[in-house]
Amino acid sequence: MSRTHRLFQMMQTLRRLSPPVTATRLSEEMGMSLRTIYRDIDALRGIGAVIDGEAGFGYTLIEDAALPPLGFEDDELEALVLGLRDVSVIADPALARAAESALAKIRARVPPRQAHRLQHAVLDAHRFAPRPEISVDVSKLRAATWDEVSVILTYTDAKGSATERRVDPLGFVYLDRSNVLMAWCHLRHDFRTFRLDRISSFERTEQSFRPKRVAMLREHLDRIRCDIDASAEDRTRPD
Repeated sequence: MSRTHRLFQMMQTLRRLSPPVTATRLSEEMGMSLRTIYRDIDALRGIGAVIDGEAGFGYTLIEDAALPPLGFEDDELEALVLGLRDVSVIADPALARAAESALAKIRARVPPRQAHRLQHAVLDAHRFAPRPEISVDVSKLRAATWDEVSVILTYTDAKGSATERRVDPLGFVYLDRSNVLMAWCHLRHDFRTFRLDRISSFERTEQSFRPKRVAMLREHLDRIRCDIDASAEDRTRPD
């Protein structure tokens, strides 16, 4: 492996792993000695890469707009095409438009050969079930989620009953036949999922629940996984 390729791979590894990344982890990932890792970190800093941290604490790559953009491998471009086209099919309208825009920006910035691969990609995504009609602006609901503020939903359940719920929005899941909001429901005092197409309106309250969102979302997902595992075990248990 050439030194240039090695430095490129280290930048990619720092991007891919959760920071801070220890030198030991980098050594294991890249199959190199700790001495080489430390030397390459210094080399990257010397050519302008902003890498926070030090030996014993781990390293964090701080993206710098002044650095030239890194290129994509062909397989990485294929993955981007498939992922963005899937988003344009299953996501809410705002995200679908953003996916199309992102794909156009990537196509305009890659070399001509790769732009041709993007234009005539061999991968595509289709869903036969139509995307449910969503009447609310999901981008504003996502903003409330990022800001970690409670919202008041007007929600219609599967039986057609409308209720008003104050919830702490935690995250979104895009399923085959519906898109759902994962949240803590103050009415039920428990985690709940709400289909986006059944939310007729919502109001932002500015009541903050920061910094609980990440921990609450992790617990919510853990409960869902446990429920799925329990259901699978019940189906496979002999009579």
